[in-house]
Amino acid sequence: MHDHSNILIDIPNARCTMPGVCSGGRPQPNHFEAAREKGIRVVINLCPHHEPAGYDEEAVVTAMGMRYVNIPVAGPMDLTREKAQQLSAVLESCSHEHPALLHCGSGNRVGALLALKAYWLDGECAEDALKFGLESGLTMLEPVVRQHLGL
Repeated sequence: MHDHSNILIDIPNARCTMPGVCSGGRPQPNHFEAAREKGIRVVINLCPHHEPAGYDEEAVVTAMGMRYVNIPVAGPMDLTREKAQQLSAVLESCSHEHPALLHCGSGNRVGALLALKAYWLDGECAEDALKFGLESGLTMLEPVVRQHLGL
């Protein structure tokens, strides 16, 4: 695993497995302040709108001057090439500007979508893509990801 911990913030299951991206579970409003202080300017939320956060994440993030992106992944049926392409496009646009915070509820969907992006879009072999997904937070969705990867 690479060390990009200079942008690591104290969210559940926090990790930095890609340059310029801190990922993990759902942040609380105070975490966004910490993220901003570390230079993070883009927040990518994989939780669908109906998943309760207890606060309006988009309002909190945009009020702090950061860009907010929502790519809803409600469950296995949303682990699609289209969602992987959306995530890839957002990460590509961020990589030239500022670090990003990528999260879902626990980090599981983050790992799942990153594994599929690695396989479908970045040319990684299935085994390496799965390994990257597991390093990036993949847990309960592993069987579905393995199916997509043909493992």
